[in-house]
Amino acid sequence: MSNPRSTFRRIYETLMAELLRDGSFDFDDDALRWLDHMLDYNVLGGKLNCGLAVAESYKLLKAGSEPNEEEEFLACILGWGIEWLQAYFLVLDDIMDNSQTRRGKPCWYRLPKVGLIAINDGLVLHSQISQIFKRYFYGKPYYVDLLDLFNEVEFRTTSGELLDQITTSEGHKDLSKYTVDVYRRIVEYKTAYYSFYLPVGCALLLSGKNLDDYVQAKRILVEMGVYFQIQDDYLDSFGDPEVLGKIGTDIEDFKCSWLFVQALVCVDERQKDILFENYGKSDPACVAKVKALYKELNLERVFSEYERETYEKLISHIEAQPNEVVQAVLKSFLHKIHMRK
Repeated sequence: MSNPRSTFRRIYETLMAELLRDGSFDFDDDALRWLDHMLDYNVLGGKLNCGLAVAESYKLLKAGSEPNEEEEFLACILGWGIEWLQAYFLVLDDIMDNSQTRRGKPCWYRLPKVGLIAINDGLVLHSQISQIFKRYFYGKPYYVDLLDLFNEVEFRTTSGELLDQITTSEGHKDLSKYTVDVYRRIVEYKTAYYSFYLPVGCALLLSGKNLDDYVQAKRILVEMGVYFQIQDDYLDSFGDPEVLGKIGTDIEDFKCSWLFVQALVCVDERQKDILFENYGKSDPACVAKVKALYKELNLERVFSEYERETYEKLISHIEAQPNEVVQAVLKSFLHKIHMRK
């Protein structure tokens, strides 16, 4: 693609127009205006990295032969399927978390005319994915596998959200519920599958591959997703807000974060008291005490060591893959996130 992002963005307009004209439901003008605004507000506005990754991965899998126009188009359709899925997750996630903002603007449910109608809007976003896929992929040899892939990823992601909600609820009563093992399960299921495995799984299916032949690649991508989330958690406290474009709030929000579970492993009783007394409070003095404790525990060094070991392990596993083209796809993902600030 000469300009992948602009090509990708244009295809969104095509999909939205088709959904608004969908003959399976007779939308009146008010419903059409609502859908138009709802889609733009929730599907657009992110970085689009997951969606773009499908086309990028597919191009690498073609191993030197340029995708034709139809192949590029279908890769972008699959990418938008992931962006629709993410929008569905985020609309409902914001309601459950009582969040205020998303992507620099009020959460959809926070808009005065929306409120809890947002629950149904999330379900509409979810149902639109199958409408899009039926239009473009019905009759393709991989159609059923594509639906199975999205169903699997959705099941894992929503199960991870369940674990996150329950753990956070319990954590408010007893912070010792936040453990390394619990954190790992939440991150793996809630984030890693849909943000790392799903784009490559889509590209593999579009390339005519059987996903059962790429189980090890799937494990590597999930591990990358965990690494990515751990980076996010680290940067929440130690990153530069000017570079990040946001101010981290994991401490105030009682998050089961990587920094917290690492701190809990190595604190003494005095430090544990400080951690438990100040974590989950919005008072800047309490936040400062937690961050000072993170520094006292030298968690910057702990993260640096984790990052080094994880990168070396991932590179080793990637280079053990028998397919050099798949190696290239996996390395492209890894090099985008390694040492990011």
